[in-house]
Amino acid sequence: MQLTGNTIFITGGTSGIGRGFAEAFHRLGNQVIVAGRRRALLDEVTAANPGMRSIELDIADPAAITAVAATLVSEFPRLNVLFNNAGIMPFDDASGVIDDAVAQAILTTNLLGPIRMTSALIEHLKAQPRATIINNTSVLAFLPLASTAVYSASKAALHAYTLSQRFMLRNTRVTVQEIAPPWVDTDLIKKSGDPRAMPLDAFIAETMAGLGTEAEEVVVEAVRSVRDNPGAKEHAMVNAFNAALVANPIPV
Repeated sequence: MQLTGNTIFITGGTSGIGRGFAEAFHRLGNQVIVAGRRRALLDEVTAANPGMRSIELDIADPAAITAVAATLVSEFPRLNVLFNNAGIMPFDDASGVIDDAVAQAILTTNLLGPIRMTSALIEHLKAQPRATIINNTSVLAFLPLASTAVYSASKAALHAYTLSQRFMLRNTRVTVQEIAPPWVDTDLIKKSGDPRAMPLDAFIAETMAGLGTEAEEVVVEAVRSVRDNPGAKEHAMVNAFNAALVANPIPV
């Protein structure tokens, strides 16, 4: 994608990876609009970044998505980048009872949220001289973390959806890019300084460089071997990964 001259809407843009990208794009002179559920956090982000705009959005509410899309088209007619970033990551235990309400919340936020948000804006994006959809999946789409089984599945599903979406948009002016972050040191899990987690600034810088190309998928070098899943040996890789985390758990 072109990294400048855009009007960019970022869901889940008040903290962590979302805020990091919002501020990176803002520094490049793009018009950035961040969305989130909490007005106080939206105000904090925009106060720290003069010129950035914000809008309240509960990505789990289809009516809210429709209303926000209408507002965006009206107030920001040059909107040409949708960054589907909002997500939640509760831990679970697939060997026992999965809380149905929690599972539905994960799937509604992480999978249906991007599908619904894109659907609400897709015709507007198609009408732009150039446009980009960025879907934030996860390296866990390719290497599931057993203690976040539903989250990992939601990201695998969004990856599959992105592949289909990109193909179906191939004859339009809308390109689709996917980012698949590793464990980044943010509050999505717990910001702890764990050396296994990639520092946020390093992740944003490397991923922005990738987004500035025509790459369909942007993965930081540290997890490229994970993305290049070893096919028939996948089971051994997944088991070894999760066994290592049992021995040295993620702080929660």
